[in-house]
Amino acid sequence: MNQQVILLRGINVGGHHRLPMRELCALLQKLGLQNPRSYIQSGNVVGAGRVEAGAISDAIERAKGFRPQVLVLPADAFIAIAKALPFTEPDGKLVYIWFPASRFTFDQAKADRLRAETETLHITDHAIFLHAPDGIGRSKLAAKIETLAGVPCTARNMNTVRKLLQMLDA
Repeated sequence: MNQQVILLRGINVGGHHRLPMRELCALLQKLGLQNPRSYIQSGNVVGAGRVEAGAISDAIERAKGFRPQVLVLPADAFIAIAKALPFTEPDGKLVYIWFPASRFTFDQAKADRLRAETETLHITDHAIFLHAPDGIGRSKLAAKIETLAGVPCTARNMNTVRKLLQMLDA
């Protein structure tokens, strides 16, 4: 059966939108996802079957009273994005991939004005890659990626992406 990677945005951050991963996996199982497995508390799940993002958001809203942004990627699409990493990173927590919710047009000119000298940005049709060696929290560019893409996005660092890739292999 085909595997999916499910990425939720904005849960369990600063005490807001609390959703324990055990509850999320149980909810996903009720929606038909087989063998859902989560990684850390920020909404990263791998499982088999097919579940739509809207159905997940609806179910969370009914159960918890808030509606997170949900991105569902077929495993092959997630793997292809991860393999497209355009640079070698020394530290996986300093490299991020933004996964857009839909097709996007990136404002490269504005990005170039925001990008620090040490940062490396790479845009593909399916993802936005940023190496921020001074840290993502200090990056003016990182803070504006979603605005520059013009569509909702959710980001994961390479450590998380690698772990999800391992979970897909399991």
